[in-house]
Formats: sequence, C-alpha cells, structure tokens
Amino acid sequence: MATPRSEAGQRGPGPRQRSSEPRPRSTEPRQRDTEPRPRSGDPKPRSEPKQERARRTKVHILQSAAELFAERGYATVTLQDVAERAEMTKGAVYFHYTNKEALAVAVVQEHYARWPEILKGAEGDHEQPFDTLVAVLDAVTRAFARDIVVQAGARLQIERALIDAELPEPYVGWEDYLSRLIAEARDAGQLRDGVEPRAAARVLVSAFFGMQHISDVLSRRRDLTERHEELRTVLLEGLRG
Repeated sequence: MATPRSEAGQRGPGPRQRSSEPRPRSTEPRQRDTEPRPRSGDPKPRSEPKQERARRTKVHILQSAAELFAERGYATVTLQDVAERAEMTKGAVYFHYTNKEALAVAVVQEHYARWPEILKGAEGDHEQPFDTLVAVLDAVTRAFARDIVVQAGARLQIERALIDAELPEPYVGWEDYLSRLIAEARDAGQLRDGVEPRAAARVLVSAFFGMQHISDVLSRRRDLTERHEELRTVLLEGLRG
C-alpha cells in the first residue's frame, strides 16, 4: 500500500490579552465548551489526560470532515462547515488542522491506515488461495459500503487535482497486493490457463474501483453489494481454473 506523507504541522492559537482589571478567582473548576458538564449529585469524574482529550477531539474533527468530503466532495467544504458538523468552534478545528488541505491529507492517510487490519481479517485461514482472493474483495466491498473514512478517502483521491497537497499514489499498492494473491492461486492450480496475475490484478482493480465509484454517484452505494455480486460472477469466476 502507498504510505501518505505525514500531515502538515499543527499551529496553536496566539496568546490572549489580559484585562487590566483583576478578575475574582472562581472556586469552580473550568469546563471546556466541548465537554459535557456533570449533573448535580453525580460522582466527580476522574480528570482525563490532556493528550487523550486532544486525541479524541482530533479524531472527532477528522470523522466530521470525512462525512462532509464523502457527501459533498472537496471543493465546496470549508473549515467552517467542518466546525459546524463537529459542533465546535472554527478556532478549535484550526488548532488541530491548519487548513482544508491538511484535513484532506489526514482523511486520506486514515483511509490507507485502515486497510492492513481489514485485509488481515479477510485473509484468515482459508484452505484455498482463490477463496482468500474472494474473501478479500468481499471485505473491501463491505468497507466501502459502511466506512465513511474509506468512502471519503476514495473520493478525495478521485478529486486529487483540486487539492493543493501531495497525496499517496492510488491503486498501485492494490495491484501489487492482488497480483500476489492471484499468483498464489495460479501456483495452487486454481487459475484459468493463460491468465497472467499482474494483468488480472489490473483488471480487477479497475473494475472494482470503477464499480464503487459508479455506485456512489448513482445510488450513494446502496446497490454496491448487488454490483459486487455481478463482479464476482463475471470476473472472479471467469478467472477460476
């Protein structure tokens, strides 16, 4: 898989000016506007480490941005839109992501970061290599149908010409990965005679990503499972020896 470049550095807000008049010190603990206040009578919650709170906030912002990028594409989404979806201030978003480009890069990075675990679970302990190939494409289809970050990352890759930032090269890692699975099926005598693994992988990658994109455009991926069943019947079974 291609490895994205690390995202842009973070920049915090500038210092606040102090009032010339002293303020009375409050005996109440300060509350962040992004955290719920405890109800009267509730046990006092244990303080959350600052780093963990920042991590959760950053994940929440990224998830909100992914929803918007998947729904509307890159061009029309603004940091203000992301802030409103996340129910935070624009300054809070800006603290973690300096601009929209940084957010797009982070979403694509997370898109790629999810695949190793998904693919590891799909490969499992299948007795036949061809069954592994089928299981992998089934799992990838489920991810595209259900995971908003996967959906957003794919759309951002399609719209990469609009993004003034360097994104990982798409599709090449998938061709390498599927070539290996198909070669294992060939070595096990499960591939149709005359099929070259690299060529078959290129066809599968083109067909699969075209399938999910068309499904997104025409039905918001509601018919993705049906389209995948057609791909399995026509292409995968056509490769089986």
